[in-house]
Amino acid sequence: MDDTTLAAAFPAATEAQWRALVDGVLKGADFEKRLVRRTPDGIKVAPLYPPAEAAPQPGRAEPGRWRVSQRVDHPDPAEASALALTDLDGGADALTLVMAGSPAARGFGLPGPQALDAALSGVMLPLIGLRLDAGAVGPDAARALLALATSRGDDLAALDIDLGLDPVAIEAATGAAPSWPALPEILRDLDAAGFAGRAFLADARPFHEAGAGEALELAALLSGALATLRALEAGGYTLERARDALAFLLVADSDEFLTVAKTRALRRLWARVEEACGLAPAPIRLHAETAWRSTTRRDPWVNLLRATTAAFSAGLGGADAITVLPFTAALGLPDAFARRCARNTQHVLLDEANLWRVADPAAGAGGFETLTEALCTEAWAQFQAIERDGGIAANLRSGALATRLAGLRKTRDADLATRRQPITGTSEFPDLHEAPVAVLAPAPAAGPVPEGALPSRRLAEPYEALRDASDAALARTGRRPRVFLANLGPLSAFNTRATFARNAFEAGGIEAVTNEGFADHAAMAEAFRQSGTRVACLCSSDAIYAEQAVAAAEALRAVGAATVYLAGKPGELEAALRAAGVAHDLYAGCDLVKLLAQAQEAA
Repeated sequence: MDDTTLAAAFPAATEAQWRALVDGVLKGADFEKRLVRRTPDGIKVAPLYPPAEAAPQPGRAEPGRWRVSQRVDHPDPAEASALALTDLDGGADALTLVMAGSPAARGFGLPGPQALDAALSGVMLPLIGLRLDAGAVGPDAARALLALATSRGDDLAALDIDLGLDPVAIEAATGAAPSWPALPEILRDLDAAGFAGRAFLADARPFHEAGAGEALELAALLSGALATLRALEAGGYTLERARDALAFLLVADSDEFLTVAKTRALRRLWARVEEACGLAPAPIRLHAETAWRSTTRRDPWVNLLRATTAAFSAGLGGADAITVLPFTAALGLPDAFARRCARNTQHVLLDEANLWRVADPAAGAGGFETLTEALCTEAWAQFQAIERDGGIAANLRSGALATRLAGLRKTRDADLATRRQPITGTSEFPDLHEAPVAVLAPAPAAGPVPEGALPSRRLAEPYEALRDASDAALARTGRRPRVFLANLGPLSAFNTRATFARNAFEAGGIEAVTNEGFADHAAMAEAFRQSGTRVACLCSSDAIYAEQAVAAAEALRAVGAATVYLAGKPGELEAALRAAGVAHDLYAGCDLVKLLAQAQEAA
């Protein structure tokens, strides 16, 4: 473009020019606070980066398309087979076989290894990729799968199978190490059967679901993978054979930049581990699965957008196979439509966007290169810290890792409560009248976290609990908790804050009773009385608040308002408003979860 006449007519803008324009908009506000954010691990994410030199980036073993993998988790093996065949007919080329009892089964899953034959009825194993997600029954499921393939006359050495055995992930998710034979013994049995694929997995999901940031997720994954290498080497295997028996699973989240950077960083980090072991780096098998913790039960359609971003990012980052959780996964067992949406998400990225045609689209992009390198640096430091403390298993058993994760969750919970980290459709832009979506079976209630296990938490849970309480009130009394919006002055004065207040209250299932505004406080008080509500929220501009807020609050209290809120910050009026009965302020950055819980109780 620099050689064209058109491009030459427009001088390139400089960062200094951009910064001058930004400073003009900020009007003295702190640039770092407003436009630079930090990840949970403390890594800076700036708004603008210059081009960068492309660093050497390990890639897939073979360039080309990544595999589109679909979960097989229906408890009825015949139904599971029908759904799997529909997925394969619809363009999926890999399956993830989820067993009941696996931490990823969420209350469903195939009933046991004996169900594999029926679940894979009609599935031609040599034509697809398979990944077992069997949890504690992993070795039994692996033997059953290989016996099934052998009985069909398939060449085990030629099959694309990941057996997914990861005792570290199971201990992290359940609090107890599985009662398996030693890993070398397992691998010897598999070798004797003729299996030459990847028996073991380093799975990041338990750490991500417990609140890990990107660097800690990578660090825990590396430590788990290294523990497998050590165990196999101690059992007589060469490091080359141990390395080749291992695959990786990363979580693809809805933050595009960090997911791309995290996926690229893992390949660089593992190459560094291989070099430290005296191995020549070889391409790894990298699975990606969209984030369970980002799924929501409310307005689940938005999960389609989150999953699209996650799959897009994992594909750009170099994943070999991607599993997209259906958009109704948090609500229950997904039906054929939700499964179709999950696989079509990837088909659009592969066949319409053609993302697979470029080996490393992020190469040379300043933001991606900077974040990838920053993640490598921070993850390596955290990996070393875990290893100094005895490795991942020792960190789990001592509670050290759980303590770190609890601190990260506390910080993230504060960001969610204040909506510094918004959840579209849940904490932002909620819809109290959304239509229900279909699932084959509702999700069972989550049980208590087992002793010693890391918790599995979805980000939306605090808001969903408030919505559930609202639904229960509706079922019990025929009416949700309600708040009267006391809109003062003309529409131009109150509309912005009334819209803000309505969205905020409805995030907690509190229905907003709105109106066209009041110039007369007596009329406002009468409208409040007739609404039958017990809670009111003043909504208007600062100028009208200065003139009317105190008197309006007094009028509302006089006709029975149990609690009065102010949309905005009171500023110099705070003392007078408190004396007039305004108990709480609703503003951007307040603890909305706490405020909504109080409002539900008052309503």
